[in-house]
Amino acid sequence: MTALSPLSHSFVTHFGEMGSRWGINRTVGQIYALIYISARPIHADDMAETLGFSRSNISMGLKELQAWRLVRLRHQTGDRREYFEPAGDAWDTFRRLAEERRRREIEPTLSMLRDALLQPATNDDDLHAQAQMREMHDLIEMLTEWFDEVNQMDVQTLSKLMKMGAKVGRLLEFTGKLKLPGQES
Repeated sequence: MTALSPLSHSFVTHFGEMGSRWGINRTVGQIYALIYISARPIHADDMAETLGFSRSNISMGLKELQAWRLVRLRHQTGDRREYFEPAGDAWDTFRRLAEERRRREIEPTLSMLRDALLQPATNDDDLHAQAQMREMHDLIEMLTEWFDEVNQMDVQTLSKLMKMGAKVGRLLEFTGKLKLPGQES
């Protein structure tokens, strides 16, 4: 593989920086970005050379990307090396990242909140704390249910819904289903 163009280098570098904010480390983010923009499947030696990473860093990064189900292993006839390509398009990537974040972050939080809400409150402070926890639990539960429903939509429907944006709120307001702050019930 040849050196990255300035355009590709910018994308790979930025994706690495953003990766740490999305729950993956910088190196893994850069490896994924390189695989994502590659016109054809790429093997680990080319990744190491292009990114300037050690072969062991590439190997560990690929294992993590496979665990997240973000890359797919490919073999090429007559070549014993393993090649990698993205496991899907941008929508698939977003969905997988969201599912993994949910599994790693949201579900343990919901589990802790459920356990805390089952504990007997021994004083007024505990009652207040549980009320706050119930509010948080109910919001997270509602968001995860919404995510499950949205995640079942096909990409075209989801795109249309997202493009509607605030129009959905105006539609609910028009039909009388949306209550704005300060409005009487």
